[in-house]
Amino acid sequence: MRFASLGSGSRGNATLVTSGETTVMIDCGFSAREAEKRLQMLGVDPHHLSALLVTHEHADHMAGIRVMARKYRLPVYTTPGTAGCLPEDVAPHIKTFNCHETFSIKDLEVEPFPVPHDAREPSQFVFGDGQHRLGLLTDVGSITPLIEQILSGCDGLLLEANHDMMMLEQGEYPEHLKRRVGGRLGHLNNVQSASLLEKIDTTNLQHIMAMHISEKNNCPSLVVPLLADALACEHDWIGIADQEAGFDWREITNR
Repeated sequence: MRFASLGSGSRGNATLVTSGETTVMIDCGFSAREAEKRLQMLGVDPHHLSALLVTHEHADHMAGIRVMARKYRLPVYTTPGTAGCLPEDVAPHIKTFNCHETFSIKDLEVEPFPVPHDAREPSQFVFGDGQHRLGLLTDVGSITPLIEQILSGCDGLLLEANHDMMMLEQGEYPEHLKRRVGGRLGHLNNVQSASLLEKIDTTNLQHIMAMHISEKNNCPSLVVPLLADALACEHDWIGIADQEAGFDWREITNR
């Protein structure tokens, strides 16, 4: 199983997961043209995508979904709540799922789970190939027992570390936006992300990527030490998902 990012942050998000002959793209917060360019840089032909998954309806996660689904005739997997927020002409492509039921897309097993975020019916995912598990957790304001349970034992983890609390508090955002970002339905701060790593089983972890890092309220130099301390690992073992370049392919291997 391999995974990569087209970009991660408030200006657009998209993640790729592949196993066997199956490649899915989770979210597409870029224009279709920009997504195509970034897919090409990762060596992926959009015609070879198996499906699109949408975590929630915010523009930085679904801006390109409509055109990508229609142009490449891709099924769009999402919750019923999120489906109701998508453009009407995407409806023929939509396949809804229950947030508490695992389903398959060809070679990939997809385990969705609900998260606290200010959206209609947001979800995140764990992907499996029968041997390994890759967890994705971004756009979540607080950690629930279910999140801890589902993400324990993953071989790879894409984990939001959106903001530093002090930078957010002292930054340029208006007060209502600071409350939204830092609230229980907003985004994970660095301390919350590190705390989650301390609580879950990380003994199988081969990859950890810090995701959705705010360009105005955070920086990698603050994220990396906290996550490294939580995992008792070297700083250079913590991966960073960049807004402009995402990150290149990483592979989960047998040990």
